[in-house]
Amino acid sequence: MYLFIFLPNRNSDRAMAGTKRKLPASLAVSPEHPESANTFPNQTQSKRKMSPAKLKKLVISENISNVTAEQSQYFTNDLQHRLGEDFFQQPCIRLSKALLGKVLVRRRSDGTELRGRIVETESYLGGEDKASHSAGGKRTARNLAMFMKPGTIYVYPIYGIYLCMNISSEGEGAAVLLRSLEPMQGLPIMRELRAARRRESARQLKDKELCNGPSKLCQALNIPRCFDRRDLASDPEVWLERDPDESPINPQDIVSAPRIGIESHGEWAKKPLRFYLHGHPCVSVVNKAADGRSGNVVKDLGPSEVQSGTERPDVRRTKQD
Repeated sequence: MYLFIFLPNRNSDRAMAGTKRKLPASLAVSPEHPESANTFPNQTQSKRKMSPAKLKKLVISENISNVTAEQSQYFTNDLQHRLGEDFFQQPCIRLSKALLGKVLVRRRSDGTELRGRIVETESYLGGEDKASHSAGGKRTARNLAMFMKPGTIYVYPIYGIYLCMNISSEGEGAAVLLRSLEPMQGLPIMRELRAARRRESARQLKDKELCNGPSKLCQALNIPRCFDRRDLASDPEVWLERDPDESPINPQDIVSAPRIGIESHGEWAKKPLRFYLHGHPCVSVVNKAADGRSGNVVKDLGPSEVQSGTERPDVRRTKQD
């Protein structure tokens, strides 16, 4: 009977100590996801890196899996009602009227959505329209969105602290100002957003007061300055929809009146380029002289063919509008 005794090879141990074992690909720990190292705490991480294409697919997959049903657009929205590029490809005056009755949607970062129906707009035609930021074809970093494709958002500040939202249309430097909305969805959130900009002692706002002014609606729907130059036809955070339950707007229900707050611009202050729904309680300023007029007072033509209004401009304004 023979007894064999195996002694450890110290030289071999030294050699192994200077090398790192490579794991099979299936067990390799990705440097992009180090948390997976907990599965094999004693193993050395692989030096293999995930390709950018695979990493992008992985990130997208993880993001989708983390979205709840309440946040997903496929559960909260019927996207067939979203207005696409074709809708915005209209002359400025025509687009101003077409926007009445459409719904502005703002999706917040937590997935909640705020909605308001457009009830008042103003046309700014560019070119010879002296009240327009793009008058005379003037193009600046501030008003660049007015020269971009129809449906581009133009957000600008007034009084240094308030914002106004516009939508570019056909025509060089032409855009439509969104002046008032009828709140439809998310009113408690709108009220909180408006209250944050008001004095603590101020009375609680009525529903009709939440969005009845251009800067008020930007506050209520949390429209920030960084939305400037975004595309309404494709943006994931703000867009326009048709209201499937709303009847088409009768042209006779559209009031044409002078725009608000441009009294220093000569004859252009009298042009009836403000449009609103007759009798709607959310309109910012009612022009009694114009209320009896038809929506056809202003033709859907260029600046040089806009008819002059005979009404005296109604200069009543809220402080922030």
